[in-house]
Amino acid sequence: MAALRIIPVLDLKGGVVVRAARGRREDYRPIVTPLSASADPVAVAEGLRTLHPFSTFYIADLDAIEGRPANEAALTRLRAMPEPPELWVDAGIAGDAELAAALAMPGKYAVLGSESQRDETLLRRFRDRQNLILSLDFFADGFRGPPSILDDPALWPDRVIVMTLAKVGTAAGPDIARLAEIKARAGEREIIAAGGVRNMDDIAALASLGIAGALVATSLHDNTLTAQQLASLGEG
Repeated sequence: MAALRIIPVLDLKGGVVVRAARGRREDYRPIVTPLSASADPVAVAEGLRTLHPFSTFYIADLDAIEGRPANEAALTRLRAMPEPPELWVDAGIAGDAELAAALAMPGKYAVLGSESQRDETLLRRFRDRQNLILSLDFFADGFRGPPSILDDPALWPDRVIVMTLAKVGTAAGPDIARLAEIKARAGEREIIAAGGVRNMDDIAALASLGIAGALVATSLHDNTLTAQQLASLGEG
């Protein structure tokens, strides 16, 4: 099986980690997990690192995405952890100045979510930056964002997340058909799957498509991806 990178997800809301399900953000509640005694972001990240020495975490700052003050204090504390992790952060960025500032921050990759974009201007301007990641966001009603972003792979940066929010937290399996279609159009770009990844069978299916990585939360907290299995995959 080809190597596939696992990136744990921390969904932040109100300063704590919440448990995501199907993209219905109004229903998200503080996470309860055997890996941590609380929903504190650093405690949850440290708990995840008891499974595997993850070097990267994906952060969805749900407050920032929905127009509320960002969870900057939590991000600062995560960056101050021992062996500071690389952070991939979606904070609902939709403006030049905030994207430039995010890209200038050491150890941070700025995730440009399609749902937050008015048009393709930001993507066209910054797509060649090495620490920019595009997230193609799919909800239950389909793609959310300017159609030009989805339709023109020439706009995409080197790393693209395919975010199937309707499958998040459902243990329903990844959206293989959509991932295959986008991978076929992506050329040499890295494609990262997000939503529905349950177990090693799903990991094998994604690897067979040439998917480079997977954003994962539920299967780590529910132990359907175990420490031994993660070790077999190598670096996370």
